[in-house]
Amino acid sequence: MKHTNTVRFGRALLVAVVVIAAIALIGCQRNGEGAGGAAEVVTLEYMLWDANQQPAYEQVAARFTELNPGIEISIVQLGWNDYWTDISRRMVGGDAPDVFTNHLAFANDFARRNQIIDIQPLVEADGVNVDQYFEGLADLWTRDGSRWGLPKDWDTIAVVINEDLFRAAGVDLDALDSWTWNPADGGTFAEVLSQVADAGEHFGFGTLYSSPFGQQEWSNLAHSTGWVYSPGPYSNQFNYDQDGLHQTMDWYVRMIDQGVFAPLEDVSSIGDATLFTSGRIAGTFAGSWMIGHYVNNAEFPIRFVPLPIGPVGRRSAFNGLADSIWVGTEHPDEAWQWVKFLASEEAQAIVGQAGVVFPAVRGTEQLAFQAHADRGVDVSAYTMLVEDPETTFLFPLTDNAPEVMDVFEDALEAVFLEDAPSAQPLTAANQRVNELLQN
Repeated sequence: MKHTNTVRFGRALLVAVVVIAAIALIGCQRNGEGAGGAAEVVTLEYMLWDANQQPAYEQVAARFTELNPGIEISIVQLGWNDYWTDISRRMVGGDAPDVFTNHLAFANDFARRNQIIDIQPLVEADGVNVDQYFEGLADLWTRDGSRWGLPKDWDTIAVVINEDLFRAAGVDLDALDSWTWNPADGGTFAEVLSQVADAGEHFGFGTLYSSPFGQQEWSNLAHSTGWVYSPGPYSNQFNYDQDGLHQTMDWYVRMIDQGVFAPLEDVSSIGDATLFTSGRIAGTFAGSWMIGHYVNNAEFPIRFVPLPIGPVGRRSAFNGLADSIWVGTEHPDEAWQWVKFLASEEAQAIVGQAGVVFPAVRGTEQLAFQAHADRGVDVSAYTMLVEDPETTFLFPLTDNAPEVMDVFEDALEAVFLEDAPSAQPLTAANQRVNELLQN
């Protein structure tokens, strides 16, 4: 009997051990661990379009994974022209990136189609301080109580010039800090650029005149007349039928006709950045996100100088990007942790130290300023603009942005390629856009 009891006890003990082991295994699996006890790693795909920023965000991703060992970040970079097409296609196909850098021109349409997650409840639950960012940036990503992203950076516009070509034309470079512009005769801005163009086999200036919102191409001059895009964010009307814009565009056309500015055909086919770094134009408007590109690619001394002072003062577009979460992600909790980290002071300090863009969290921008200064690059032409709120205006927020931009781009191309007086195509386009927004 003792032997039998011993056997029975042994069998019962074995069963108990097996059951306990099974329970432990199930628990490990539920907690993301395999049989070996190692946690299952979640890999998030993060997409951005600026190759210049990718190295900085690789550093941010490495730090994030260090803090969150169970989450790895795979960064994918596509150029601007392919970026939005690829994301839209992949959203329809069900395999979009978990998180992607978003732009205000497209964010509202993603939200309207329920393709990105409203993170406002997450912001509130985790107590994210949206007041830590530069004034107005966080609000750009909200509408009707929803929030589609947290600010990652900000940008303004300046002029980049080829110092050699300007000096060869006898231009006093220090005088450019106070040059002026008006749509009638172009002010000293036109005088200087004409002087530079006449001094050699190059144009004085060039930019993509047909850009529908003209963030870095023409909006700064148009706004310096007192003109504004629209009455306000998500307004159901635009003001492309007003004289301030028409006079600005007519001035651009005159400068092209006089041979001072490069024609639209050249700028469209080659790009203003390439025209500049190749020495074919002596200057162009440059968003602050392009600082590194010009510093790294120009084989001649360059300088960033302030925008010219217009009839109502100096004006610059002020914009910022944010990161959004695709609604179809299989890892929404991890994606939120990544987005929250991207918008944090620690992450933006890493980006600031790289000196590629100006981070959105107040204080971290000083790291970017210092990084540029260490390279001998003066970026005060950009930073001076945020010191006075009256000098900046916001990127236009609108419904049906892709359709709106297509209409305005066609109208602007008619102005510059078909030599049509600007009032006619722009007024017709404005009426078409307003009808689209009001119906």
